[in-house]
Amino acid sequence: MDRPQFWSDKKVFVTGATGLLGSWLTAELIRYRISTVALVRDYVPDSHFFLSGNQTRAILVHGSVEDYPVVERALNEYEIDTVFHLGAQTIVQTANRSPLSTFEANIKGTWTVLEACRRSPLVRRVVVASSDKAYGSQGSLPYREDMPLRGEHPYDVSKSCADLLAQSYFKTYGLPLAISRCGNIYGGGDLNFNRLVPGLIKSLLQKEPPLIRSDGTPTRDYFYVKDALSACLLLGEKLDGEDVRGQAFNFSNERPLSVMELVRTIGDLMEVHLDPVILKTSSGEIQNQSLSNQKAREVLGWEAEYSLEKGLAETIAWYRAYFQRGMTRDT
Repeated sequence: MDRPQFWSDKKVFVTGATGLLGSWLTAELIRYRISTVALVRDYVPDSHFFLSGNQTRAILVHGSVEDYPVVERALNEYEIDTVFHLGAQTIVQTANRSPLSTFEANIKGTWTVLEACRRSPLVRRVVVASSDKAYGSQGSLPYREDMPLRGEHPYDVSKSCADLLAQSYFKTYGLPLAISRCGNIYGGGDLNFNRLVPGLIKSLLQKEPPLIRSDGTPTRDYFYVKDALSACLLLGEKLDGEDVRGQAFNFSNERPLSVMELVRTIGDLMEVHLDPVILKTSSGEIQNQSLSNQKAREVLGWEAEYSLEKGLAETIAWYRAYFQRGMTRDT
């Protein structure tokens, strides 16, 4: 499929445009010269979205994802036919501290977008970003798409609910959508330094021992943002297919690592080895998670293009440049 040709006549609305995946997706759409409308809640000057200059190339709609009149106006006024719903509160510890704001953004925000899409006669495809956290704790791994969604802690519950809402809008109203369930997405542009990958890189760049909230044993899939981007676009491109519409798909590199294994891998790539400080303060998080890509391989023909090492190397380079710019501005 010729990707630029497919998207050339589309009008796209992106929620969560200033987030990690949203900023990369918006940049890619703009690179294809596609009419792109970005929903922006906060102005974060150092975010990837604003550093890239894409705020001058996209149409900006200011507001929150749970504000129905804002979303409805954007879909109608800009004649949107494709929606990527990526907007969410994505930090587990933030959700544990403030569950209500997380439920507002992740659950109410999802039904707001879905309802606005349902009521729009122009929307032809909707991609909803769920998460591996939607599965909760399961008796066996890796997660498969036919497993039940049973989050227990606030963030996990919010993603289970958002995922089920999307399924209900397809089954009840026939809304043309597909759901992505990704592992832990990392990559340049993530300024949430309480997340593991950017936090580790920042500490090692500053020659400081990294702080580990857990005991170092939890395992996760660490999924490079460029692979997440390709998966997201491919879902949009395949949504006319009966075997895709209404379906959920897992995306990962199928290489789960423990926290300590990730610490060692990043240390090796950066050639900086400092013993981490193990805090053991994390709570309300799933111990082990991993995803099977079998359905995405068989139905979509999708495979991750980036190895863990290649994705991390590009990410480390991004943060080196980011902090170097910061030092240059201060001098």
